Amino acid sequence: MSARSAMPLMAADLVDPQATSDPVRVHEDEGSGLEKRAELLRALQRGVAEELSRVGDGLCRTDREELCRHLIAAALQRHAAERVGSGISPMDIQEERVLAEAVWARMFGMAGLQVLIDDPDIENININGFDQVWLKYSDGSKVRGPSVADSDAELVEIVRMAARHLGMAERRFDAASPELDLRLPSGHRLSAAMEITERPVISVRRHRLVDVTLDDLVQLGTMDTVLASCLAAAVRARKNIVVAGPMNAGKTTMLRALASEIPARERIVTIEQSLELGLDKLTGRHPDVVAMEAREANSEGEGEITMARLLRRALRMDADRVIVGEVLGDEILNMLNAMSQGRSGSMCTIHADSSAGVFRRMASYAVQAAERLPLEATNLLIAGAIHLVVYVSLFDEALDVRGIPGAVDMSGDSTIWRSDVGDRKSSSTLRRVVTSVREVVDADGAMVVSNEVWRPAGAIGVVPGAPLRTETYEDLLAHGFQPPAPGDHQGDDPGGGGVAVGPRRRSSFR
Repeated sequence: MSARSAMPLMAADLVDPQATSDPVRVHEDEGSGLEKRAELLRALQRGVAEELSRVGDGLCRTDREELCRHLIAAALQRHAAERVGSGISPMDIQEERVLAEAVWARMFGMAGLQVLIDDPDIENININGFDQVWLKYSDGSKVRGPSVADSDAELVEIVRMAARHLGMAERRFDAASPELDLRLPSGHRLSAAMEITERPVISVRRHRLVDVTLDDLVQLGTMDTVLASCLAAAVRARKNIVVAGPMNAGKTTMLRALASEIPARERIVTIEQSLELGLDKLTGRHPDVVAMEAREANSEGEGEITMARLLRRALRMDADRVIVGEVLGDEILNMLNAMSQGRSGSMCTIHADSSAGVFRRMASYAVQAAERLPLEATNLLIAGAIHLVVYVSLFDEALDVRGIPGAVDMSGDSTIWRSDVGDRKSSSTLRRVVTSVREVVDADGAMVVSNEVWRPAGAIGVVPGAPLRTETYEDLLAHGFQPPAPGDHQGDDPGGGGVAVGPRRRSSFR
């Protein structure tokens, strides 16, 4: 919850300011500068955090937030009394409110990061130390940002506070646990590291589209109406679907859009390394969702809950569908078993360099599992579990060759990432489009046999490729697939009719 959406009570709002012990005593001289104000802020936050830890242990998040509001208000009122007792005028209401918001942001927000998180135009925030901040905007530009803390130590403390209060369970971020993945209340995904890097490193990713449908992606140019109709029918027909692509291509958003076609009556279990999908928050669309999150071991090496373990648990939870946010390792075998053992209609995402490369990536993950399945057995499992692979690509229209980066122009007061053809800031150049759809047919020894029913057509997306199998095509028709009438367009329709497939609008999602 950000400082904007949950403002702490002011000192004047507190009914009984003496109800708790004094968490902080800080004297501030008249006319003190920014350094004194920063010291006051740190002391207030430290005192409130200590008091909250003492009296708020065992409370749910909502009750802890409410208690924190009262503690902040009480601390500010005591500080005002101290100033008056020392002959110093108290802060005015606006100063007090700003200070209260800052303490709140440090406790249940992200302190100096919060203003960047609240900016709807920023997609990625990358921090390589408190004063090395890079911002990636939705239009593709990359800009040097302001410092988000006064020191690396303070930056670590901001992340540490978020780890304590913002996840499903309290997490550590220290030398013994130097890595952290966390979903913020705003829906952003935070990844942080310390000790294993020279300076603390933080990456924050915004998902611009959360409650999203396939029709929304058609409007954004990610696919055309025919492909959207086909994918919607595939979900309703309970086909198992893998969404693949490179980093930042929009796999999670595509997964959300596909999930929007799941009937509201169905029970969904989502499994993620760190919560990100957010289907459980869309109660109007998905009223019966259980969101499960993996957990790392504690400092004693106990309490670890792996993705594979969560998948086994999901099979005992009467789930109509199991959705894995991102397959990252040996949980692949549990997922494939879930898909092939009565949990049809399940979905997941995976990193891959092509739609055909998905099968190689799955095989490489499967060999990491304790079962050590041979390649042939893994491919049989894949062929029996997966029906469709949807591949999403990220294109930059400012570049002649996909994947070639631009140059960094260090001139001027701010640093803007520029492409070879000029400043990206002027207009959006990034496009996220579906560039391949494969139907899995069978396994043949060391190969998974598949047909590319929509094939790449550059930045425009896809055009029809091989035909769908007859039984698949008829099943999709029975679940609402609406192919164009024969002769409407040039090309080979996967079902036999003609259709030209290819989005023509820009897309910006993740």
